[in-house]
Amino acid sequence: MTIQIWTRGLIGILTIAAASAAQAENANPLADKVRAGDSRFEDVAVAKAEGYAPIPCASGITGGAMGIHYVNAAYLKDDAVDLARPEAVMYEPVADGTLKLIAVEYITAKGPASLEGQLFNFNSAPNRYGLGAFYELHVWAWKQNPTGTFADMNPNVSCDAMKGM
Repeated sequence: MTIQIWTRGLIGILTIAAASAAQAENANPLADKVRAGDSRFEDVAVAKAEGYAPIPCASGITGGAMGIHYVNAAYLKDDAVDLARPEAVMYEPVADGTLKLIAVEYITAKGPASLEGQLFNFNSAPNRYGLGAFYELHVWAWKQNPTGTFADMNPNVSCDAMKGM
């Protein structure tokens, strides 16, 4: 009986430890700050009201996607990096015709750039966007990305729902 109680206790401790490790793996201070500062964009109407306009859904060459970017041209031109004013907010199209906020993107021509200590990725020119050289940082704050919180593409995102629209 004592061994049985001890075994149950050990299983309980291991279960709690595994859950805590999974939570710690998904925790990211910058993603937390982005969620706190930019969750107003969960309603795409807010993005539109703040001057963001959509560009087509961006799928990855080898799978995954970035979703539909709503870009604020004024923020894109000012080269400022401001957590509460991302240059792009990213949505995944859903089969029912709605859009779900999944990430934001910060973009600047000035670099090397960083936000809260996180370095941006450099994109040289020419590039698939037709832009000059720039630095960018995706923050997957609303949709978990198995390739990393700051990766460009997310294998869990799809543009497939756009096909019927």
